[in-house]
Amino acid sequence: MPDLLPNPELLHLLVPKVLTARARSVSDKKGRGVRVALLVVIGALFWAFIFGLLYKLLVYFRGIPEIGPLLSGKLLGLMLVSFFSILLLSNVITALSSFFLAKDLDLLVSGPVDWLRLYGAKLIETVIASSWMVALMSIPVFTAYGWVYHGGWMFGLFATAVMIPFLVIPAVIGSAVTLLLVNIFPARRTRDILSVVAVLAAAGIVLLFRLVRPEQLARPEGFKSLVDFVAVLRTPTSPLLPSEWVQRSVMGLLGEKSDWLAVYMLWTTAAAFVVLGALLHRALYVSGFSKAQESAQRWARSGILTRMIMRVLKPLGVLKQELIMKEIRVFFRDTTQWSQLILLAVLVVVYVFNIKFLPLRGEGITLWLINVVPFLNLVLAGFVLASIAARFIFPGVSLEGRTLWLLKSSPMSMRELLWAKFWVGTAPLLILALAIVGVTDYLLKVSAFMFVVSTFTIAMMTFGISGLAIGFGTVFPQFETENAAQIPTSFGGLLFMMASVAMIAGVVILEARPVFSYLSSRLNGGEQDVFEMVFGFGAALALCILATIVPIRVALTRLEAVER
Repeated sequence: MPDLLPNPELLHLLVPKVLTARARSVSDKKGRGVRVALLVVIGALFWAFIFGLLYKLLVYFRGIPEIGPLLSGKLLGLMLVSFFSILLLSNVITALSSFFLAKDLDLLVSGPVDWLRLYGAKLIETVIASSWMVALMSIPVFTAYGWVYHGGWMFGLFATAVMIPFLVIPAVIGSAVTLLLVNIFPARRTRDILSVVAVLAAAGIVLLFRLVRPEQLARPEGFKSLVDFVAVLRTPTSPLLPSEWVQRSVMGLLGEKSDWLAVYMLWTTAAAFVVLGALLHRALYVSGFSKAQESAQRWARSGILTRMIMRVLKPLGVLKQELIMKEIRVFFRDTTQWSQLILLAVLVVVYVFNIKFLPLRGEGITLWLINVVPFLNLVLAGFVLASIAARFIFPGVSLEGRTLWLLKSSPMSMRELLWAKFWVGTAPLLILALAIVGVTDYLLKVSAFMFVVSTFTIAMMTFGISGLAIGFGTVFPQFETENAAQIPTSFGGLLFMMASVAMIAGVVILEARPVFSYLSSRLNGGEQDVFEMVFGFGAALALCILATIVPIRVALTRLEAVER
């Protein structure tokens, strides 16, 4: 009798996900062609930028006798180590959702589905959901290497062949780590699980970058001799990591001697990990899934922090106070939202770590370079803030979902709702922005003028980015989404990132002239043009104010027109 029960194939288990993605992509036929065309253009421009940057760098490296290929290989190894660390953390968080919190698991686990096929389907889902961005990012990288080193048409197939196990290995590790944590921690204690993940991720990132020591490559004069420098280039960056095997296999194919042992190690390690992961899944998944369905012990009580926040917000009035507290409570109740703080922490650590080891001291480093680098650092800091806003502020209105009608039928105005979401997102983002700029300026030892400019600029950028996030998130809502982490990857999220980058570029361009004039006056002993200073910084301030107010006004009009 058990043999007569249906047992769907692996591909059959993936069909609902494919149909859902296809239905979502064609649900809004109006303007779909324009959206697709815009996505293609933006993606092509991004790929062209990455390709052009790497192409020029690799051409320069290739022109260096003897050590040129070594430098190219070391650069590829550094990028792959970064990819691998991002994949590890992303897979742990994604596996928690796909293996234990997805809505289709109730049917799959209770149905006549073979455990191995369920594991395979969810593993494939985890790989795709957590690795698509790294896979897309690797295309211009390998294209540049193949073009400069004349890899030929077979190089693309070879790069794909080595990247598949490179993406599978961290997915299996992440799924196994999540499975063990779910079994160790009781009943939906996701907060505890992700806290452990945060500690492990931070330790892993620091360890990886300490093993790589990228700052050595920027200061070859720090070595006793050229032989020592070449020895460091020849030494494997991380011989036990798949990133090193990919680097060796790719550079071996592009060079004179192919390293098929690295390819063999990649595929055999991936196969062995899949087998071990399947065995672990068979032994622990049922108990882990059962624990994940139990309700956690929670009490509706106010802690010290809550009472402090309520006291600080008391002058705003009862309505605004409760609106802000609602946003805070909803944020921390949604695991898919606050768990992304782990990704944020890791990104900030890596960002500050790289700034710390910039070679801005020593022979050949001028006052001009010391002050220009911190100014250009505002572009990177602004982009980091825009990425964070896309994750946390942009989905604010979409997360109201079907309960938006309740808010619209209440006596409060939509203006108060939008501004509550704005301030709840802007306040912590502003603190983070000032902290990032303050720490990086301290590490770079900038002048007092550049410190004031950096602080003023990043504060204004933060308000503008938050306003754009609220505006675009309201104009392009995703009320029917099942996962808040998918909202920033929508068409509206792409437009928000484009608008944020444009605003950041505009602010930097407007401030570039007065900063240039100030540095020139210090170097040459001339006088500073006060009008130029006032005009440049005033125009940048006006741009940020417009980016803050105008999108929220548009969002208010859009929200008042929504019928739920």
